[in-house]
Amino acid sequence: MKKQPLTPEERRFFKAVYHASFANPFGELREKLDRKIAGLVGLGVRNLSSRKEISDRCVEEVDLQIKRLESEGRATINAFTEQDQELMRVVFLFDIFHKFRDKFDKLIIDQIKSGDTPICVPFAKDAIFMLNYRGFPESSFLHYIAFSFQLRRAFFFISNSLVGVSPSMKELKGNLWNNVFTNNIGLYDKILWNRMEDFSTLILGETGTGKGTAAMAIGRSGFIPFDEKKGSFEESFTKAFIPINLSQFPESLIESELFGHKKGAFTGAVDDHQGAFDQCSEHGAIFLDEIGEVPNHIQIKLLQVLQDRVFTPVGSHTTARFRGRVIAATNRSMADIIEGKIFRDDLYYRLSSDIFEVPPLRTRIKEEPEELEALLSFTVEKILGEPSSELVKKISAIINRHLGKDYHWPGNVRELEQCVKRIILRRQYQGHTGGVSVDCQSNISKNSDLKESLINGITNGNIDAANLISNYCKYLYQKHSTYESVAKKTGLDRRTVKKYIEL
Repeated sequence: MKKQPLTPEERRFFKAVYHASFANPFGELREKLDRKIAGLVGLGVRNLSSRKEISDRCVEEVDLQIKRLESEGRATINAFTEQDQELMRVVFLFDIFHKFRDKFDKLIIDQIKSGDTPICVPFAKDAIFMLNYRGFPESSFLHYIAFSFQLRRAFFFISNSLVGVSPSMKELKGNLWNNVFTNNIGLYDKILWNRMEDFSTLILGETGTGKGTAAMAIGRSGFIPFDEKKGSFEESFTKAFIPINLSQFPESLIESELFGHKKGAFTGAVDDHQGAFDQCSEHGAIFLDEIGEVPNHIQIKLLQVLQDRVFTPVGSHTTARFRGRVIAATNRSMADIIEGKIFRDDLYYRLSSDIFEVPPLRTRIKEEPEELEALLSFTVEKILGEPSSELVKKISAIINRHLGKDYHWPGNVRELEQCVKRIILRRQYQGHTGGVSVDCQSNISKNSDLKESLINGITNGNIDAANLISNYCKYLYQKHSTYESVAKKTGLDRRTVKKYIEL
């Protein structure tokens, strides 16, 4: 086959496709490139109904150009001179990826339904045939099937799980994409795809903002090799992500839950127990939620995992190796972290390969008022199993009537979900007043002035310890609005604070 250079016009077009392939799909650059490729430069967003429609037009235009090359016998990498081969390699991958985009989406949904057992990839042979037809070396076939599925999973979970178009949510989505693929996806594809275990992540954000959802989007988007003999990926992405909420375990059990234990290691250890780090595969990620609750001696063991990639189960003298990624989250402030109030400095620096914050709901709504409507639609569909614009309108009207447009949403997205459920059940939701929920108001209303009640109780010596702590916590909660603030002021842990406030 005689090799031909691209014409100047072809090179301009395919260079745009090349750069679009490497651009973050949640960034402005990608949208600009998609518009350029689709011939929509200068046209406003109103000319098309959605970002997806712009993307689809871009994909259609690339398909048309490649069909033209095919009619000329030039739709293979080997048809071009050496200086154009790398450009066209990326262009052909872009086209092949989008040819199977919908099939990848169906595979994701089917795998979620199936659970932890990898399912068959029915279109794998078609993908291999197309890669071969475009001139890719046989040694790259399985890698590009796995890489393409990883790309689609990352986009699927970031775009579908994290609803919102406010600037802070766009930034979050872009950060999540870079966390999976780095800001140079070409470097990732060539070198880093199987070397991401050393890139740990720390997610910040208030309670209820969706830190776990953000972590899941990362954890389910790792590179998982394709097994041609089995016709499936080596592992289900549902199994690859292991979340563990450290605040739900007593301090005495956290070490066992993380690192496992041997039979007889302590009273009640009647069998060997496999900890979270042992369960996590080399393709997966472990999510340590509420890492600020971890005592110092366990922080030291976590540091060893991050530093040396090894750990020792409780009661064992044998070390085990961990090869997955670590994602951690805390609702404590960055200022507290920097001041060493949350965890050890050496652990912080091992966790902080990447740090980003999930924005509070009030910020999102302030930036983009339509964010609330989008979240209501998402939540209603999640609860009902199908969309209902009529119910969304009713819920929105009740929220505006009872809470007003400037409601603070102290419980963030988690509160919004409970708000929707409460309205479905009772057709009303009163929200939080002064940082204290309506459910807590009945306790607080017994003393119209908690401060005065505390002073009188101490002066007269007629208040017991439980009520003293409870009323003081309620007083601080009214003043500072969050359990975390009260915990910081009192020196109690968050769970104890919550218990006393609800007493």
